[in-house]
Amino acid sequence: MIRFLLNQTPVAEADLDPNTTLLTYLRRIRGRHGTKEGCATGDCGACTVVLAQAAAGKLQYRSVNACITLVSALHGKQLLTVEDLQQQGQLHGVQRAMVDCHASQCGFCTPGIIMSLFALQKSAVDTRADAGNTDEAITQALGGNLCRCTGYRSIAAAARQSCQDRRGDCFAARETETLTQLARLDPPPFADPGVLDGKGPACLIPRTLTQLSDAYRQYPAARLLAGGTDLALAITLRRESLPLLIDISHLPELKTLAADERQLTIGAGASLSACEPFLAQYLPGFADVLPRFASRQIRNQATLGGNLANASPVGDGAPMLLALDARLRLRQGEEVRELPLDLFFHAYRATALRPGEFIEQIIIPKVTASHIYRAYKVSKRREDDISAVFGAFNCEVRQGIIQSARLAYGGMAAIPLRAAGAEAALTGRPWGAETFEHACLALATDFSPLGDLRASAHYRLRVAQNLLRRFYLASALPNERLEVGHYA
Repeated sequence: MIRFLLNQTPVAEADLDPNTTLLTYLRRIRGRHGTKEGCATGDCGACTVVLAQAAAGKLQYRSVNACITLVSALHGKQLLTVEDLQQQGQLHGVQRAMVDCHASQCGFCTPGIIMSLFALQKSAVDTRADAGNTDEAITQALGGNLCRCTGYRSIAAAARQSCQDRRGDCFAARETETLTQLARLDPPPFADPGVLDGKGPACLIPRTLTQLSDAYRQYPAARLLAGGTDLALAITLRRESLPLLIDISHLPELKTLAADERQLTIGAGASLSACEPFLAQYLPGFADVLPRFASRQIRNQATLGGNLANASPVGDGAPMLLALDARLRLRQGEEVRELPLDLFFHAYRATALRPGEFIEQIIIPKVTASHIYRAYKVSKRREDDISAVFGAFNCEVRQGIIQSARLAYGGMAAIPLRAAGAEAALTGRPWGAETFEHACLALATDFSPLGDLRASAHYRLRVAQNLLRRFYLASALPNERLEVGHYA
């Protein structure tokens, strides 16, 4: 059973197929047709809704794609759709801004855009800052919403108008009441894995790490559900019915973000959105690329641990972490082990995870001032797209000599992989253009990329080399003279 608020109405659902997406639930079961189905893959944003939950004594509003969010994610949250925004029969401030700025034409995508802007407005109001008014904030909020007829200038104008409107709305007025209602929602009963009756698909929602460990050890064929932004595609695209899910998104132990003098520790269940401000403090080169991973709606759900466990050769997290010498803390029942990320990927979509074993934490050694770290993503479109090539580079340089080099790529092989030959060509050599040109030549022996619809093999190799040159040019040491034109 899951319990949540549909706007202000408490809801308990005990008989839902856990394969049900939030979009299907709203349109077919609840009759809320304002939420549209466009792509069913999380790419267009027409289905955007907002989930609110308690965080530090306030409501935190997050936009999500209803088409790839499964219903178990609702537990303990408030679900808001475009139908909920009216204010005593009047348009909400975000809706009014869309009208005032002539930001809608056919209207099919408009409900999703409105919900993205509503989440942006609530974030701007909650922080009592003008962060929501910046071009970058608006771009990030709308990066997952496609509009084919209006164009984005008028929508951006509506975003600025709504974020500048500091008047409260009914959600602000009822915040205390909503927080009280959310606190009263009983936790879902954790089904004993030993008494599953097999009458249909089931979803376990463990409340402790021990419950998760025991359940997954007993049912290693179950599919772990965190953000589900990739797993849900098996349901929406391939029409599969997943017989047993274990929803790990309600475990606070898997959402830790911590730093000490030696390392950073990221819980495998921490969303990419939660990782952004944390990593910005310690690894700005990492945080700067996170907005390129996907749309805001997806980053609000997707997790760094899921990005690794998915083992996609074009996953963006793996190269960045490989270049940082990251380790994984893995758990199977009560047994815990640490594994260098270098040893985690075995083959295409195959990892070192044993049956019933899962990623608990990602551990990143702290880099020092002598390290230069950057990452670059090349894709067909800037926002919300899969990489053709991803490069991450980490060099330790002291007194002009490269002490160590870790270069990692995605999209160049069946697994995310380090460039051993290019690393060797850099290590122990002076930091300079000639050294990096030797490393670029070595990349041709490190990789034999395949061609596909995203890029040819020749293009991938050339881009991989140029990204390494870009790293050198962007990371010039003080007083170093660069012949930019020659290497650009």
